[in-house]
Amino acid sequence: MTTSPPPGCGNIGADYHLLCDTEKAWGIVLESLAAAGILITIFLICSLFFLICKVQDNSKWHMISVYFFFLLGTLGVFGLTFAFIIKLNDRTRPTRFFLFGVIFALCFSCLLTHACNLNKLVRGRKPFSWQVLLLFLVSFALVQVVISIEYLVTMLVNQREDFLGMPRENTNKDFVMLLIYVLFLMALTFLVSMFTFCGSYKSWKRHGAHIFVTVLFSIAIWVVWITMLIKGNTDLGKEMWDDPVVAIALVSNGWIFLIMYIVPEICFLTAPLKLEDYPPENDFCQPKFIKQGTGVENRAYTQDEILQGMPCFITSVQFSKVKTSVLSFQAIEPQNDFSIPRPKARTSPYHDYTGGKSPM
Repeated sequence: MTTSPPPGCGNIGADYHLLCDTEKAWGIVLESLAAAGILITIFLICSLFFLICKVQDNSKWHMISVYFFFLLGTLGVFGLTFAFIIKLNDRTRPTRFFLFGVIFALCFSCLLTHACNLNKLVRGRKPFSWQVLLLFLVSFALVQVVISIEYLVTMLVNQREDFLGMPRENTNKDFVMLLIYVLFLMALTFLVSMFTFCGSYKSWKRHGAHIFVTVLFSIAIWVVWITMLIKGNTDLGKEMWDDPVVAIALVSNGWIFLIMYIVPEICFLTAPLKLEDYPPENDFCQPKFIKQGTGVENRAYTQDEILQGMPCFITSVQFSKVKTSVLSFQAIEPQNDFSIPRPKARTSPYHDYTGGKSPM
């Protein structure tokens, strides 16, 4: 016996009714918020590529790859919301178990990598290069990828029928247990971001505050949805709330990522470089000078040494300005005449004998 589709839905499968059911409007509301988040995230990715050539600070330029992967993770968070609006079936179950942990591991790995880099900048130390930052990011996220792959391969190969027909309580417990590493990343990021407030360079503390607030709100969201999924819905007798709770958590966390972290970071990405953000003399920027024993001092080399002693974060634009300002303080010496004198004409020895006429 077939049931008629709910109002607002046409001739589609029963698993997809929540995408268009006007009576149970939570599906339509969440997919609208998720679609809006996807559009804004794509716009921010395009803006990030547009602003690359306008970044003046090398320390911020090195973070572009981290921002890009964070936006990809945020895009995945909004996209994964649809897998929880669609009913749980043989296709959505592996997708939920694999992508949920991997996507959030990528996002929190980006935040942790940025927090580690800020802990060096806020103390006046040399920041990590973009290659090292990318290596940290991939290393942190790869652990959850391995965990999820190992779980799915084990369950789908050895216990396929048990996995696809797993009861609700066991499904929720396995789903949360698979996210233990993500919870560890979240706690570690929260702890590392707190240390960014202990440095002496206050400008970098603002970026640490973005990470701190983002992770704080994320922890609150995760505590609520895990509590509701494991115990709250069962005690209230609302087992049907499992998917809406996780979908709401996905959309909420995605918007927290956008509003609290990535949008402020992109706004400050093209801010002009400030020399007070770095120590006046950086040991890692100082060149190795060779002592001059004898000889006349070459002022051209002295001028280069003055410029090399400045912070190494200065880009080419600031470097040319600094060089111009340094040259303007030098006294202009009068130019000396180094032209070769012309030889004077010599008087002919026969001048007295020829009466002033040149001999033929």
